[in-house]
Amino acid sequence: MPADSDILRDLLGYSFADPDLLQQALTHPSCTGQPNYQRLEFVGDRVLGAIISQRLYRDYPTFKEGELAIRFNELVRKETLARIVLQTGLDRFIRLSPGEEDNGGRQKPAILADCCEAVIGAMFMDSGFDAAHAFVEKHWHDLVASVARKEKDAKTLLQEWAQGRGLAAPTYRETGREGPPHEPEFTVSVAIGKHEAAGKGNSKRIAEQAAARVLLNKLTGAE
Repeated sequence: MPADSDILRDLLGYSFADPDLLQQALTHPSCTGQPNYQRLEFVGDRVLGAIISQRLYRDYPTFKEGELAIRFNELVRKETLARIVLQTGLDRFIRLSPGEEDNGGRQKPAILADCCEAVIGAMFMDSGFDAAHAFVEKHWHDLVASVARKEKDAKTLLQEWAQGRGLAAPTYRETGREGPPHEPEFTVSVAIGKHEAAGKGNSKRIAEQAAARVLLNKLTGAE
C-alpha cells in the first residue's frame, strides 16, 4: 500500500492483512489493466445486506416484513452508501482514470456507493464477517435508529417499496368525484403493475394518500 495506508487504517478502524484488497476496493474500473472494485462490490453488497437485515430483525421485533423492507431499502440505497464514504473521507482515496476524474467521478453517488460496498467486501474477504460487521455497526448505527423512528407518508413509503424491488413508480388516477363543489369527495386509484387499490378523501392529495396506504397494506401483508 502507498504511504496513505496509515490514514486509511485510521479512517476505517481496521488494518488489512492483505493491503492489496483495499487498493482493489478503491480502484474504479476506468483504471484499465488494474484489479478494480467490481468483484469486491459484489461480495460487499451481500455482506452489507445480511448485516442490516440481521440488525433490523433483532432490534425491531414488532415490525412486519414490509416495514423491515422499506427501512432496509433506505439503509442500503446508493445515496446512503455515498454519504458514508463522504463522512469517512474515503472519497479522497478512490483511484480513477484521468478521464473519469475530469468527469466528476469522485462526486458521483454511484461510484461512491460501489466503493463503499467494495470496502466492506474487502474486509470480509480479508478476515471474515466480524471485521465487516464492526465497520457497518459503527457507521450505520445512528442511521438504523433514525429510519426506525421516521414516519413517512404513505405515498413515499409506497414509492420506496416499488423502487426497492425494481418496479415502476406508482401511478395515480382520479376515478370519481362526488358531493357539492364546496365539499367534494375524490376517489383516486393507485397502481403498481397489476396491483391496484383505491382511496377517498376531501382533496385529491388526501385521496392519493389513502389509496397509497391501502395498496401498501395489501402488498406488505399488513391487512
